Amino acid sequence: MTPRPSDLLPGAAGSPVLLHVPHAARAIPDDVRAGLVLDDPALARELDHITDAHTDTLAERAAALASARPWRFVNRLSRLVVDPERFPDEREEMLAVGMGAVYTRTTHREPLRPEPADPGPLVERYFRPYAEAMTRAVAGRLAATGRAVVIDVHSYPTKPLPYELHQDGPRPAVCLGTDPFHTPPGLTGAARTAFARCGEVALDSPFAGTYVPLAHYGVDRRVSALMVEIRRDTYMTEPGGPAGPDLEHLATALADLVDAVGGAA
Repeated sequence: MTPRPSDLLPGAAGSPVLLHVPHAARAIPDDVRAGLVLDDPALARELDHITDAHTDTLAERAAALASARPWRFVNRLSRLVVDPERFPDEREEMLAVGMGAVYTRTTHREPLRPEPADPGPLVERYFRPYAEAMTRAVAGRLAATGRAVVIDVHSYPTKPLPYELHQDGPRPAVCLGTDPFHTPPGLTGAARTAFARCGEVALDSPFAGTYVPLAHYGVDRRVSALMVEIRRDTYMTEPGGPAGPDLEHLATALADLVDAVGGAA
């Protein structure tokens, strides 16, 4: 049975906060799996490396702990189907390593799909509907509260993987990805305070930027956004292993961030 591509999980009616969880899933529809060149063991290894394991659980626990439950938008398909946070065209620099909206290379720069691969069918079937659903979710928060706060929940490996374009910078316990238009200082400051108990917190290293639907990107300051990247050794066994007790510690910090930015503007 093909899983649902995504879920919008309701929060409090008055909450502007939307926790976005794009990379936690491992599910791949059978017809998409048939288009990959990896055998089953190699695919399992790739999923271990590429999946932001347990970030859906992290967001779920944070939502339960927050004073006002945030909304959650959760991708139920692996990013090996499509990566909803890439651009679907040539503007995305990750195309240089075969990891645009539809990946053609693995984390170790090995073939994932036969080339030349036409991304169009997967973009139309999965990428565009996901983007439209996320746009509606943000519009819903704007209509209900007059603003939307997108907190993009990710994780990243302790050691750089070969596909990473920027490998020389710091790899803190918590990386905060920012956008010059959509990440106000108050949001960054609230995140620094919330995650200070979890170890070193740094900005835009090893990953920069954050997700905002293109309909709002660069034009609507009512939409603020921040990416939270958790280094995996702080909460799980790498690669692809179980979560440890520190996941709850991180969930409490994320809930504190939700509470700090979810009140009156």
